Amino acid sequence: MDLGDLDVSQLPRRRKETGWLKVASRPDGGDWRLPFLYVTGKADGPTLLVIAGVHGDEYEGVEAIPLIFQSVQPDALRGTLLMVPVCNMPAYEAATRSSPLDGLNLARVFPGDANGSITQRIAHGVTEKLMKGSDLLIDLHSGGVTYHIPTLVGYSQSEDDLGRRSLAAARAFGAPILWGHPPPVPPGRSIRAAVDLGVPWIYTEAAGGGFARPEDVALYRDGVLRVMQGLGMLEGAPAPGPVTHHLVGSGDLDQVILASVAGYYRTEVGLLDEVKAGQRLGVVQDFFGQVLAEIRADRDGVVIMLRRLARVQAGDGLAHLTSHLG
Repeated sequence: MDLGDLDVSQLPRRRKETGWLKVASRPDGGDWRLPFLYVTGKADGPTLLVIAGVHGDEYEGVEAIPLIFQSVQPDALRGTLLMVPVCNMPAYEAATRSSPLDGLNLARVFPGDANGSITQRIAHGVTEKLMKGSDLLIDLHSGGVTYHIPTLVGYSQSEDDLGRRSLAAARAFGAPILWGHPPPVPPGRSIRAAVDLGVPWIYTEAAGGGFARPEDVALYRDGVLRVMQGLGMLEGAPAPGPVTHHLVGSGDLDQVILASVAGYYRTEVGLLDEVKAGQRLGVVQDFFGQVLAEIRADRDGVVIMLRRLARVQAGDGLAHLTSHLG
């Protein structure tokens, strides 16, 4: 089926199906397609959209979504569960963050363009055909190959209805770290498209590294099922684990502490360390061990992201700091 022809309101009730959504043609005569899984319950209820693989080097959601699909049966479901385990198929095939076809980062082009490049078309299709009309978006991410991030769930930190529903979903998901983001959400993100449509959202991060840790996959699976309980889609009340950190910040990982020179980066802090403005976070050195630059904190904060790759070019992101809630 062409993604542009999909109408989720017309999906048959009490069904559990998998298939492919065509986005654009390939030079070999085939199609760029997205895998699509859905479950419709015997009773009406909320519509939940779960997406993953927005970046092609992040695998936790790719592995978790089929497990969620296996766990949900139509007769036990109220409403509709929509899932896309790989949104960025060109980047997934290349194992890269951005698409090798047009150089675009899918997480920066929402709501997309129906007549644009492949990445823009994917964003448009996901926004218009899946996100619009949903009652909640869950976007499953991780640090990928380049970055190291603790396992967390991000949410809209606002006092309006969207913020309250986002926080409720984040708490039900059950990650050990909650990271609230006051509006406005930076443009181009899937969660910004959700805000513009009035759809509550949460997203996840985990360690990444080019593979998926079993404990993160299990949390993503169980977290989505707990959110479904919280929405009344499944029986039972969510029983999440304890929250160890409740943080707040922009969540804009484009705004990070940068390398001033190229070289070999050696970090001197760990994730969730509390640092002071001016504290040394690490050094960039040459192949002879000489320090070329000292990397220092630009403010007081909690380390929420660190660069995983030691090789750095000038301008590469090295670290991001955030704050405790309150």
